[in-house]
Amino acid sequence: MSDTTTRALSLLNLLQTHRHWPGAELADRLGVTERTVRRDVERLRELGYRIESTPGASGGYRLEAGAALPPLLLTDEEAVAMAIGLRVAASQRLVSGPETTVTALAKLEQVLPAPLRRRVIALADAVQPAGINAGAAVSSEVLGELALACRDHERVRFTYTAASGEVTRRRVEPHALAPADRHWYLLCWDLEKDDWRTFRVDRLEGVEHTRVLFEPKPLTPEQIEEFVLVARSWVRQAVEAEAVMELPLAEMREVFGQWGQGANAEDDLRTRWPVGGSDFRETMYGLSWIPAGVEYTVDLDDVPRAELRETLERMLRALDAAPAQQSDRLKA
Repeated sequence: MSDTTTRALSLLNLLQTHRHWPGAELADRLGVTERTVRRDVERLRELGYRIESTPGASGGYRLEAGAALPPLLLTDEEAVAMAIGLRVAASQRLVSGPETTVTALAKLEQVLPAPLRRRVIALADAVQPAGINAGAAVSSEVLGELALACRDHERVRFTYTAASGEVTRRRVEPHALAPADRHWYLLCWDLEKDDWRTFRVDRLEGVEHTRVLFEPKPLTPEQIEEFVLVARSWVRQAVEAEAVMELPLAEMREVFGQWGQGANAEDDLRTRWPVGGSDFRETMYGLSWIPAGVEYTVDLDDVPRAELRETLERMLRALDAAPAQQSDRLKA
């Protein structure tokens, strides 16, 4: 393979891994002049790759979608990851699901070397997310657009329909996509709210790329997981309650962090906080996180209230009873 061809393929690989590259940075990475980069870009255009160029000091190059799909360059790891993803997607609830993903998988696995194909089969058998196939259908196009925005740190706009039916237009800085509890979630910084927000992807449409880049705010994997857990808790629960605690809203939010979402000031000294779960036990667990010494009342339906009361009374009797002696336990 000639140096020119090798360099063009290296350029193509760079263009496929980022939405926009300054010309000077491409030249530096390839170890050539910017004039050579321009010539190599023209070669790729002749091969059918649609590459947009912007002039000026801050100009550069961007790989655009064309009328037909040109060849893609994939590393071994990328090919394996893509094949595993297609295997999982074929059994999940992506729009245009199994038919499209199965045919794409067949084309990809046909050209995989035997060792890579064996890796795909072994890993795909182990990677089976539980419960996703029971969730709402998600557009693969929307997922792809959001994934690119997360990768490139690009601000986007989209239309969002809340569970209440309210429709809003949002402008955000996407940070991460995460599947959880049968749904996909987008974690992002909401520019209008000036705060973190998590959106259900199946309720999101009309993704618009702004081409405005941003510096991502630092978040640990644990923080991302907590945001998604909080978002999951907003799904309507079988048992729902509201605790009114003797704690001002600002102090409550300081203590609860992201778990304080949905709380409202009852008055200057008290906060009303929604809490619930799949049964009364999960509601009880939520209530147990109210800080020690803070008094509160609970609005709860009669049936779960009775179940919760009976369980707590038994716990109190067990705590008040004298502990069994070691000899008694041995005899038993």
